Amino acid sequence: MRVITIGIDPHKSSHTAVAVDAAGHKISQRRFVVNDGTFQQLMRWSEQWPERRFAVEGAGGLGRTLAQQLAAADEDVVDVPSTLSARARLLATGGDRKTDPADALHVAQVALFRTDLRKVVREDQSTILRLLTERHNDLVNERTRITNRLHAVLRDLLPGGAPTRLSADKAATLMKGIRPITATDNCRRDIARDLLADLRRLDRQVKDNEAQMRDALAASRTTLTSLPGLGTVLAAKVLSHIGDVSRFPTEHHFASYTGSAPLDASSGKNIRHRLNTGGNRALNSALHIIAICQIRDGGRGQDYYRRKIAEGKTPTEARRALKRRLSNVVYRTMKRDQRKQLTAAA
Repeated sequence: MRVITIGIDPHKSSHTAVAVDAAGHKISQRRFVVNDGTFQQLMRWSEQWPERRFAVEGAGGLGRTLAQQLAAADEDVVDVPSTLSARARLLATGGDRKTDPADALHVAQVALFRTDLRKVVREDQSTILRLLTERHNDLVNERTRITNRLHAVLRDLLPGGAPTRLSADKAATLMKGIRPITATDNCRRDIARDLLADLRRLDRQVKDNEAQMRDALAASRTTLTSLPGLGTVLAAKVLSHIGDVSRFPTEHHFASYTGSAPLDASSGKNIRHRLNTGGNRALNSALHIIAICQIRDGGRGQDYYRRKIAEGKTPTEARRALKRRLSNVVYRTMKRDQRKQLTAAA
């Protein structure tokens, strides 16, 4: 029996589905209004093809809810990046015409002829870590904004202003000595008190968030935190962005995904490589922080860095080389953890 591929172009208010045969020819299409019954309507419509697979554009974005519903129903679902469907649209006849049915058709065609698309699986511990790390980023950014604002207000209340690296306790100590003279300074002091209360609240929320991260990491049974320079927040970020490490066949594929592998830019007899500015920038940033910590704190990472410097590398080149090496270490650690978990479950 032939397998039918159903491409889905998701939007906030509607989802458009197009079914294609093995040759990529459209055989049916349907538009579904997004409401509580959308998933059931889609399944009833697709039941006419017992052998089917789904392709959802942006299964990590607008298509997340529908893709997760399909995965929970044990349907075969793949995630089609919008960049790939856009390329398919440009190569098609009338490629500048963008409609929902045409987009859904191109999503299905990409899934039909690409074998390297990510399979959508049910949300697991990595999703929880992703939510917690995103919340942590929001809290830290808000804390920085409040701290800067408090610093600016104290600058107008204290001779010489407040010191750098301002904390809630330091600010509270400084504010005890403030004796406003004018009504304007009274207003500044009141605002400073409000900002201090906000800062204390954010400190508590950050602390609670990191405690949740530690619990989630313990549930994932990872050993990443045993690596030098890789604490709770970074380990959570790495796991949340990688998910299932088995989707990377080799450490070289993994390094390409993290953007730590240089790109070949050779031409003729000139052999050269250039910096990879692509890949997952959040993971690349995490590797950069780990490298900086290892270079600063000593150990094998610092030894490797110094060896590269001795070979004539610039500090920047030596640091990039260390990031590439750390990418391999992270990959191997996650693969080893995965094997242990599979063995324990067997």
